[in-house]
Amino acid sequence: MLSKLWRCWVVAFFVSLPSPLLFAAGRQSSPEDKPPSANRLINEKSPYLLQHAHNPVDWYPWGEEAFAKARKENKPIFLSIGYSTCHWCHVMERESYSDPEIAKVMNANFVNIKVDREERPDIDSIYMAFVVATTGNGGWPMNVWLTPELRPFVGGTYFPARGRDGAPVFKNVLLQVAGEWEKRHDRIIAVSKEITSRLQTFVQSGNSPKEKVSRETLKKAYEELAKSFDRESGGFGGAPKFPQPVVLNLLFRIYAAAPESSDGKHALDMALFTLRKMAAGGIHDHLGGGFHRYSVDSVWHVPHFEKMLYDQAQLATAYLDASQITGDAFFATTARDILDYVQRDMTGPESGFYSAEDADSLVRAGKSDRAEGAFYVWEKDEVDHVLGPDRAKIFDYIYGIEAKGNAYESDTSGELVGKNVLIERHSLGEAAKEFNLKEDQVRQSLEASRKLLLEARHQRPRPNRDDKVVTSWNGLMISAFARGARVLNEPGYLKTATEAAQFVETKLYQKTDHSLQRTYREGESKINGFSDDYAFFIQGLLDLYEASFDTRWLELATTLQERQNALFWDREGAAYFTTSGQDPNLLLRTKGDYDGAEPLANSVSALNLVRLSWFFENNEWRKMAEQTIDAFGAELSRSALSLAQMLVALDALEAAPKQVVIAGKWDCPDTQTLLREVNYRYQPNAVLMLADGGSGQAYFNQKIEFLKDVHPIDNKATAYVCENFVCQLPTNDLAVMTRLLDTKVATERNPPTQKSPAADNTKNADKE
Repeated sequence: MLSKLWRCWVVAFFVSLPSPLLFAAGRQSSPEDKPPSANRLINEKSPYLLQHAHNPVDWYPWGEEAFAKARKENKPIFLSIGYSTCHWCHVMERESYSDPEIAKVMNANFVNIKVDREERPDIDSIYMAFVVATTGNGGWPMNVWLTPELRPFVGGTYFPARGRDGAPVFKNVLLQVAGEWEKRHDRIIAVSKEITSRLQTFVQSGNSPKEKVSRETLKKAYEELAKSFDRESGGFGGAPKFPQPVVLNLLFRIYAAAPESSDGKHALDMALFTLRKMAAGGIHDHLGGGFHRYSVDSVWHVPHFEKMLYDQAQLATAYLDASQITGDAFFATTARDILDYVQRDMTGPESGFYSAEDADSLVRAGKSDRAEGAFYVWEKDEVDHVLGPDRAKIFDYIYGIEAKGNAYESDTSGELVGKNVLIERHSLGEAAKEFNLKEDQVRQSLEASRKLLLEARHQRPRPNRDDKVVTSWNGLMISAFARGARVLNEPGYLKTATEAAQFVETKLYQKTDHSLQRTYREGESKINGFSDDYAFFIQGLLDLYEASFDTRWLELATTLQERQNALFWDREGAAYFTTSGQDPNLLLRTKGDYDGAEPLANSVSALNLVRLSWFFENNEWRKMAEQTIDAFGAELSRSALSLAQMLVALDALEAAPKQVVIAGKWDCPDTQTLLREVNYRYQPNAVLMLADGGSGQAYFNQKIEFLKDVHPIDNKATAYVCENFVCQLPTNDLAVMTRLLDTKVATERNPPTQKSPAADNTKNADKE
């Protein structure tokens, strides 16, 4: 009903304009049209807002100054939301917002507000819900017209400055909306109130616990994935194709729950095949490392070239999981490729991680022309010139380099004519056979070629980088580096994760009230943190503890969990709101309903609560995790795959967890031997603790009774493998510990037993 009402109203808006109302195309601007040197956005820190600071549009940042002007002058608000590395945001900025004629229409008829969706996901989510409901599509830039009371009444995404594929021309839309505001002002106000009321009712009724979510939902999700799996190219569905790391997480969990079952094996095959195809595709930067945001085609060839931090974090973790499960060096190498890229190009001097790199860049230095992917694509002559004929023939064969370019089938913009996007067309073995060489010779040639081409690429103008630090995304990246340190036994990754956590703790954490800020740039942290900032950073801290065994991170995680509970927990309907409810200018207080490119804060929070309950035998937190999952039961019933990461939390909740405690000094070789064996294994429903006899163990002794009795045996590092807080007999035999780790634990949803495992070691699977 809500969607139908909105759609009827929007259709009424987009009627054809009488031609006399239009300004003449190409009219020369008069002196009074000359824009000021900068608008109000010049005082902002957001790179996206600063990209619009010299537009002739009289932009305002989101805030009371703009709202007051709209109320005083009784003008509608034009709200435009995007982000700094958004290609179509750049297009609209160049085509429309830099045009003095269009700016004149905007300034005369509207109060114009710019918002960076990465700074204010709360604003974005409210108005995106409206745009999707009214148009059937969402995306950025997102453009919405509001009443002075901030209620939406019409909106869309990208509007071209000139006619294109029948889409409404932006200036025409501006004039149409302005005219309707004048003629039907009272009607617009009335409808906007009704729409807002219906939206509030819809949101409030959406997430309320009605029934338990069972493991049958996991089965349903698996069946949906199996049906949509692309057997030729990997991934799910058609173009455009996104990596969907939350889905890969779920597939690995389905496999781990029943590794010998046909469903479990197929789940693993789908995940591994997808990861291999992505790594071979053009979505993967074969020279500089890391992954682009998505592929415009169904074969992972031509990407949308921006690189987002949250993608790097989640994909690195997926490749690490695959490495643990298979032991295949290919997955470990790909994970290193991502982490090394982030260390090199996305880590700031203060150790925080930057947000993104742009899809667009200058075509050549000293010129003003920009193109999407210009930094990454190659003409065949360029490759041949840099590499020379012998290396080039091997490189061209493997990476599909063609004289006419290899991107023509997927090039929808026409910007890639004659260009090549590197994609692995042939394997090392095929190349060795083709050129009568040994595989090692081909490998060495490729390594040298990639190095030469990367050096040549460094001479090109780099894409712009969004150097703001977002707390939530840094949390995801801390997780990836911490897990990389464990799985790959790489101390440098642990150092990177630790320094990033210290940065967030120093710059974005308020010790006075234990709260987080959202963003940091150029010495300024601002905007109160949202639920995802807490959830993702807490996850990062839990992973960092298991890599470093520094209990300060575990302590900070518990402090922040308590603060998240206080700020965001819905005491009536369960689960977490996105915002604290302290901002009076937000129409709605939502919880979200989708695990997309970024997982839902509630999905990550549910898993955090489960993991914390495994550490501390805290049934209250475990109950909150259960309530959070059940609060999304209606959505999971409609579409299990809409909340893939929530199902990961469900799998953890249903499992009987393992606690693996290594008693020994961190720097002792025998301790490291046991830890490496644990770290190499995929144990998603286990937590790892170190009882070092020092401050780390003292921290746990205050919270977990049984750890007081955990100690090395015969002066050797000793493993205590526990299930549901009941331990097997301790062992310092590596083979015995391995068998204990591999013992399958039956899943259950009952609260864990409260026995002291050190006092009752009755479950002796391996007697020595």
